[in-house]
Amino acid sequence: MHKNLLYILIEAAAAWLAAATAAWCDEPARPMACIDGTGEGWREMGRDDFADVNCDPDTWSWSTAGLHCTGQPVGVIRTKKQYTNFELVVEWRHLRSGGNSGVFVWASESSLKDLPKGKLPDGIEVQVLDHGFTEQYEKQTGKKGDWFTTNGDVFPVRVKMTPFPPLSPDGSRSFPKEKRSKGIDQWNHYYVRAINGEVRLWVNGGEVSGGTGCDPKSGFLCLESEGAPIDFRNLRIRELP
Repeated sequence: MHKNLLYILIEAAAAWLAAATAAWCDEPARPMACIDGTGEGWREMGRDDFADVNCDPDTWSWSTAGLHCTGQPVGVIRTKKQYTNFELVVEWRHLRSGGNSGVFVWASESSLKDLPKGKLPDGIEVQVLDHGFTEQYEKQTGKKGDWFTTNGDVFPVRVKMTPFPPLSPDGSRSFPKEKRSKGIDQWNHYYVRAINGEVRLWVNGGEVSGGTGCDPKSGFLCLESEGAPIDFRNLRIRELP
């Protein structure tokens, strides 16, 4: 009798854990379960969630429509708290051809402290880059722009990460396996899942890139100002166990 009851309890616990894991973790095969940032546990992020690090007072401006960044100077704003395991939704649109920006995951506290203007923190960067950037880069430098893409690279900045393939020529970046990002004045949807040192990125509904073995695997989230105007909206987060 007791043994049967134990089996029942074990099966019930296993079923609950499976359901909870599916709800919290969004397996890659079924990302639409919470990719839109709605449902239990999600909350909107706004002005009170962020603090300036090394930008000017007018670099970032909040409104009912969302968040606008002038792109000047280069720098970041960060969340007021640190995060470990989470899901994040960010919608963005570039307002100028060749625009550059990014979302930093697990940015270290030490790198953000007294960060000079024009500098970016250590962490995992989820790149936000307009298609026109490649042409501008090649024209200005005379070099081939094959070490980056404009469709959602994920890469470490002075931290550790093993990128998922396909890889950049030097092996440091996870290149997107699909071209899903849109051009200027069009809204793009990023869904980022960061769990136990692994980061995965979905662009406009499809998983494209990521990496594992991240160290550190806890820290601040940052939005990047990098030379060109950009809009953000519908910033939403769900913390995970």
